[in-house]
Amino acid sequence: MATVFITGSNRGIGLELVRALQGRGDRVIATCRSASDALRATGATVVEGIDVSVDACIPRLREALGDGAPDIVICNAGVLSAETLGDIDWDAMRRQFEVNTLGPLRVAEAVLPSMQRGGKFVIITSRMGSVEDNTSGGMYGYRVSKAGVNMVGRSLAHDVADRGIAVQLLHPGYVRTDMTKGNGLIDPDESAATLIARIDELTEEHSGTFRHQNGEMLPW
Repeated sequence: MATVFITGSNRGIGLELVRALQGRGDRVIATCRSASDALRATGATVVEGIDVSVDACIPRLREALGDGAPDIVICNAGVLSAETLGDIDWDAMRRQFEVNTLGPLRVAEAVLPSMQRGGKFVIITSRMGSVEDNTSGGMYGYRVSKAGVNMVGRSLAHDVADRGIAVQLLHPGYVRTDMTKGNGLIDPDESAATLIARIDELTEEHSGTFRHQNGEMLPW
């Protein structure tokens, strides 16, 4: 039984990750800003009041973890808005950077000191953060914030390599959630199942890589 620590677990992919991991017998600590009835019903340990967009979340995350050491950390909290040239909401841009880019770094600052050799630190990112794969433009805040967190994950992989902790950046697919307004190619439970499969097979050898939930390696 693994201890799994998840952010952004209230709904969508995060909720399905909690359900699947709790259902297979793992001990899940599910953090969020505000818990839904669906999250409470999973049986996971639910910790509310965690907002990864602010520095004050760091001591709160440590408190949520308690004295234990997580085997797996999944940074799932994220936001999306659709800025285009000539129609940029600068506050929304900054919000995405705080949540999508700095959020996982705040989580790392809080939990990595307690993680042991063999631990796994996973960031749910997006292929929209790939520079090479950008063939359509637009979505400035989301693309920039995800490109930024890809660099965060790559740096973390180097920084914790000597401690035997593996880091991976995972694209969940185009998932039908509230964030995508119900658009997408797969449902949250399917995305969660394949993400868990990628996490299960993660080793130190593949630390620092950027992968699709289907197993495909993605270009930076």
